[in-house]
Amino acid sequence: MMFLPGLPDLASDPRFAIPYLVIGAGHGGKAMAAFLALRGFPTALYNRTPARIAQIRALGGIDLELEDGTRHFAQLRLVTSDIREALVQARVIMVAVPSSAHSDLATLCAPFLQDGQIVVLHPGRTFGAIEFAHAVRTAGCVADIVIAEAQTFLFASRSNGPAEVRIYRTKNAIPLAALPARRTREALAAVTPAFPQFVAAPNVLHTSLDNMGAIFHPALTVLNAGRIENTQGDFQFYVEGLTPAVARVLEALDRERVTVAASLGIRAQSAREWLDMAYNATGADLYEAMHNNTGYQGIKAPPTLAHRYIFEDVPMSLVPIASAGQQFGVSTAAIDTIVRLASLIHGTDYRSRGRTMAKLGLANLTVEEIRQLVEEGDESGAQRLSAPVAAATAFRLP
Repeated sequence: MMFLPGLPDLASDPRFAIPYLVIGAGHGGKAMAAFLALRGFPTALYNRTPARIAQIRALGGIDLELEDGTRHFAQLRLVTSDIREALVQARVIMVAVPSSAHSDLATLCAPFLQDGQIVVLHPGRTFGAIEFAHAVRTAGCVADIVIAEAQTFLFASRSNGPAEVRIYRTKNAIPLAALPARRTREALAAVTPAFPQFVAAPNVLHTSLDNMGAIFHPALTVLNAGRIENTQGDFQFYVEGLTPAVARVLEALDRERVTVAASLGIRAQSAREWLDMAYNATGADLYEAMHNNTGYQGIKAPPTLAHRYIFEDVPMSLVPIASAGQQFGVSTAAIDTIVRLASLIHGTDYRSRGRTMAKLGLANLTVEEIRQLVEEGDESGAQRLSAPVAAATAFRLP
């Protein structure tokens, strides 16, 4: 990852009344909006379902409990379910919704996006910025915007009530990249005044293939399916749910992810390296490192299997990694197994529903062409594509 010192503060712009808009009022969105407001940044919160934010709107803000146990009321500048009202005033758009909603959200936002706005996916999961940019351009948006993605979400947080949220732990460093990478400096300049934890990743292949949610979420949920259904998630997910046998499965998934990244010329972090970077958690193996992570203490398992750890992380994280592996000759047997089990549990074909190289317009590109695309936004790789795929890659940013 790269550090870019001396960045100007681009979060403020006289054209926009509100520096930050958070889209999504779930665990992460409420934590991010409340933290921004508490830091003194005028902040708006958007959620498509009015009932989900009714109490926040009535109170004018969110009750936030920080890691040290102190409680604060974070007053928001705007709480709305009107996407136009939210976007017309906002400079930086922090997207904190499940990545399974990225494409639909991009289409919803497209008519109202303006020159100079910056959209950051928290996180993009695997190839999120590529999908979001594709959807925005397909919807006819021609505004000069920056689209970026974070490798993971900044906080370990949970919503404790309609207008309450708790932050258990803030990660030490979060890589972030724009599409193309030459615009990463602009994205960092917009978010680091509020969150200095964000640092530059080389490009979105790094943020996408260092997606740790792909490793920690789906398999841990699937392999604890019986316990989740019997207890409604009344156990510590990352502690009690992680036995030595489960950890060995996660290590197999991690090796496949790292190998797929290598086929694209990316040196991906291992899960253990990431735990050390994000949480200062170390151990002799993944089981020990995860159990040594104090940030995971107290976090309960999903209360149901109808949870984003499956319906989001399988199609939007595991499927694109497996698809890239298939394209470049890497076996992903362990990943394929979890995708299949998740599909059986939900009665859904997640492989056909997920992000694939073909859907993203990357199926006919070489490794060199993909890297050129994410680093410079060069059009050269599109010249040899068939018409349908070339149309799918028309998202390339200026």
